Amino acid sequence: MGVILKAEGLKKTFKLTAKQQKLQKTKAKTITAVNDLNFEAYEGEIFGLLGPNGAGKTTTLRILSTLIKADEGDAVVDGSSVKAEPAAVRGKIGFLTSELKLEDFFTPNYMFDFFANLHNIDPETRRQRKKELFGKFGVDEFAEVKIANLSTGMKQKASLVISIVHDPNIIIFDEPTNGLDVLTAKVVTDFLLELKAQGKTIIVSTHIFSLVEKICDRAGIILDGHMVVCDTLANLTAEKPLEDVFFDVYAENAGGAA
Repeated sequence: MGVILKAEGLKKTFKLTAKQQKLQKTKAKTITAVNDLNFEAYEGEIFGLLGPNGAGKTTTLRILSTLIKADEGDAVVDGSSVKAEPAAVRGKIGFLTSELKLEDFFTPNYMFDFFANLHNIDPETRRQRKKELFGKFGVDEFAEVKIANLSTGMKQKASLVISIVHDPNIIIFDEPTNGLDVLTAKVVTDFLLELKAQGKTIIVSTHIFSLVEKICDRAGIILDGHMVVCDTLANLTAEKPLEDVFFDVYAENAGGAA
């Protein structure tokens, strides 16, 4: 398997407001969310990104998805630089995060067509893809219901479907099962495995160890903005469960983000 995504020396610092300084009990005016972060993802694999809240997982995925720019470093996604060629990267990836919401006023049907048009998908391909994805996730029954009136699970399903409207080869999911009931979470998990079977590369950020153990080929652990461990699941869990490995790594790197 060849390298399809490579991040090198990523660094991102944010300014803290007075309120944030007070909440975090610090006088520092900035916080470094990602610090000299490096890792690779290979074609056709599922790569899991583990770390506690504030470790830098979401910031990393936003940089890879070109939603924010790194202060330093770069990442090459299927031959395109997130720094120099963000538009090309956006055409090659799908990105789903629970923090990015669909507009409440519109329907799944409208949003699917809107994003299909953004990706210049021809009408017949759009129709076939909508039929396939809406049917698979049960969105077809709610296609004309406003996003605001959908359940949490259905909103997540609609978001997932819309994020891959253009059938991308690289899919980045930030906490894909966060807040979902067990049935909906299983539908999403099974779909990730289907995408892998199709040869897609998937980057998944999660705090659920069992999910990583079930679907991931390799995983990296981020603490305090650094990638401190990155290996195959087979190697990581050769002697103990992934959860135990994580807490051992966390204890060895005291001072990691909490």
